[in-house]
Amino acid sequence: MPRTVVVTGASSGIGRAAAVSLAHRGDEVILLGRDPGRLADAVAAVREAGGRTPPAYRADFAVLDEVRATGARIAADHERVHVLAGNAGLLTAVRPLTADGHDPTMQINHLAGFLLTHLLLDRLRAAVTPESPALIVTTSSIAEAWGALDVDRPGRRQHLRWLAYGASKQANILFTVEAARRWTASGIVPTCYFPGLIHSGFGTTSPAFSAARLAPGLFRPPAEGADTLVWLATDPAARIPGGYFAGRALFRATPRSTNPDRAARLWTSSLAAVGLPT
Repeated sequence: MPRTVVVTGASSGIGRAAAVSLAHRGDEVILLGRDPGRLADAVAAVREAGGRTPPAYRADFAVLDEVRATGARIAADHERVHVLAGNAGLLTAVRPLTADGHDPTMQINHLAGFLLTHLLLDRLRAAVTPESPALIVTTSSIAEAWGALDVDRPGRRQHLRWLAYGASKQANILFTVEAARRWTASGIVPTCYFPGLIHSGFGTTSPAFSAARLAPGLFRPPAEGADTLVWLATDPAARIPGGYFAGRALFRATPRSTNPDRAARLWTSSLAAVGLPT
């Protein structure tokens, strides 16, 4: 029986590369993306890799109502989710708060995925067997090291794009730490990883990041960035609850991103921020 794998941010870059690789291995991959045209192209690529047309759902993570609607549709259409790959994310210019009242980087990179995970939690639990856990794999970044995250007010306005991005990547790791504490006993194994510097559409709004792409050998293709994600989603040796990885090996995050008290406080404030009961 093929596994059901949900990949967010699947319409380009690392998410698309991971979806293609997982489909080639025989998984039923469900694609989530924001741009309809890129999502259609990703569907075609996954269909070619896996031999069947994958389900695809369009959702803008800057709008939590769209996340709620998409989560409900996936839950209605699929009885089980064996792997949830939370890969959607961006580095954006400073923008006004979202319609939900949150910093856009934090909402897109953390809060929307946090909400979607809760909406699919019953489907993840339904996939657990004595032989195999359900898996949550979240794309984080070494940028967590310079984030300034207020764990009690995660949606507060950030005024510098890289600080906002770093804060959201701290949130990804803290989410993984607390999810592992809460859910591992029920058979769900959350992990996260840093993919490295990747040639993709990421960071095109940053002149410095765009200039860095010109350095030879510094950036790798999306398939290489997706390699650790695919490994975490497929290899039993990678099932280390709460683990943070890079290059298929455990990777050290800063204490701010692994502190259990900060993780628990962020969880509580994130529940409130997305309208879930605390």
